[in-house]
Amino acid sequence: MGYQTVKFYQTGTYTVGNRLLAPDERSVQAGERRSNSINSGHRACQGCGEALGARYAIDAAMAESNNQLIAVNATGCLEVFSTPYPESSWQVPWIHSLFGNAPAVATGVAAAMKVKGRSEVRVVAQGGDGGTTDIGFGCLSGMFERNDDVLYICYDNEAYMNTGVQRSSATPPTARTATTMPVGKEPGNVFGQGKNVPEIAMAHGIPYVATATVADLRDLEYKVRKAMKMRGARYIQIFVPCPLGWGAASHDTIKLARLAKETGMFPVFEAEHGEVTGVLKIRNKQPIEEYLKPQKRFAHLFGKHAHPEMVAHLQAIADRNIRKYGLLDEEKVNAQ
Repeated sequence: MGYQTVKFYQTGTYTVGNRLLAPDERSVQAGERRSNSINSGHRACQGCGEALGARYAIDAAMAESNNQLIAVNATGCLEVFSTPYPESSWQVPWIHSLFGNAPAVATGVAAAMKVKGRSEVRVVAQGGDGGTTDIGFGCLSGMFERNDDVLYICYDNEAYMNTGVQRSSATPPTARTATTMPVGKEPGNVFGQGKNVPEIAMAHGIPYVATATVADLRDLEYKVRKAMKMRGARYIQIFVPCPLGWGAASHDTIKLARLAKETGMFPVFEAEHGEVTGVLKIRNKQPIEEYLKPQKRFAHLFGKHAHPEMVAHLQAIADRNIRKYGLLDEEKVNAQ
């Protein structure tokens, strides 16, 4: 990737609050000048990956834009838990319209700033996977096709969590949701459906596309700040585990995000104008079971009535991602 990995010899490799570092080496979150764009007092669930991802992403965007930022938000968990009328946790100009038109509204805001000669004011649109990959997909594709000057951030928790954990087109195969129950010969969400929106965004040839997880703060901040340096349409999809919808422990949010990347189920990469320019290598490849077992949405794959063939199919998907994006170092590939 395009940044220098920091090794925290004193406190462990994965430390976030790196205040032992020199100020110019600290992450945005560890700096005293972070904007706290989404402040305390919101009503997210304990361990909510989306609340964490939004704080990381918008603070990074604020830092890169010199606090000249307008945020547009699709309907969803992030909108609901952060703005229970008449309250708000947002410390930035923030707009909520409909479930499916956040990209279009953000496009209008960016156009208005251009007409007013306010080129220093930048625009970020954000939504969950339901509002992004499904309901807002047409508006999003239009934003890409026109190359509108908007950074769109998708917080991907793999289902419609706000309305009762229904399946979205980002829900993985075999996962239990309220609309894909673990019954029958093929329990959970079926194989062969869904959308890979990062790859669809790449097919539009837009200036920048990236994926990230809440388990790697520096990678996430680097990608948001890089995107904010660019003009035109940009897309970042951030993997944000949902303890409630996934049936996972609230303290496992970061662990699950890391395992999604380390198993290959969620490849972490960046691309410019349709070409992959960098990948975040897997540090310690894990079998898919390590990722699945802590989540009750996959509980039907194990136990008395296990489905090892479905687990093997998921492992094959992860392995294909690893080959496709080159997620393992060559010496690790040769050692297998």
